[in-house]
Amino acid sequence: MFTGIVETTGEIAAVTPVEQGARVVVRAPAFDLSEVKVGDSISVDGVCLTAVAIHGDSFSVDVSQETLDRTAGFRPGAQVNLEKALRLSDRLGGHLVSGHVDGVGEVTRFDRLGESWLLEVRAPQALARYLARKGSITINGVSLTVNQVTGERFEVNLIPHTLAVTNLQALRPGARVNLEIDLIARYLERLLQAAGK
Repeated sequence: MFTGIVETTGEIAAVTPVEQGARVVVRAPAFDLSEVKVGDSISVDGVCLTAVAIHGDSFSVDVSQETLDRTAGFRPGAQVNLEKALRLSDRLGGHLVSGHVDGVGEVTRFDRLGESWLLEVRAPQALARYLARKGSITINGVSLTVNQVTGERFEVNLIPHTLAVTNLQALRPGARVNLEIDLIARYLERLLQAAGK
């Protein structure tokens, strides 16, 4: 589990195809790897991955073909958001994030509004029903509050701090982003389905 409060960014240093996926090396000089060990979970652009090797200021993860097919951003040179797994003693500053990306959205608008920025994203149709005004959404691993929903499009506000510490600052219309819907919405739908039977 994660909180969606990004610790820092890193860079995809290498992507080596392997059978049914890829071995990905993430270079992250500002990410404290001293307390990370092989087998630990790390959120990489919102995707929960397992560290399989740690070397200097970099770590390696194995990414399945299923994950590669359902996410965006795993290409050499890409900047990625990083967060270590939540400990029970940590503050929950964002919301509960599993690191299981539900789909890829497309940025449709990214405009400055005074000191902050308005980001509008078109979600896949299957995910749009989970979006709610003032609900939570995770974009590239960043916990955000939905301000507006219109059909498949939703808007969030990005403050300067969020832009300074994440890769969201590089987004432009047409960019693809990893989306994870709020866990509560997912479980609520399942409970309602079960109650209707």
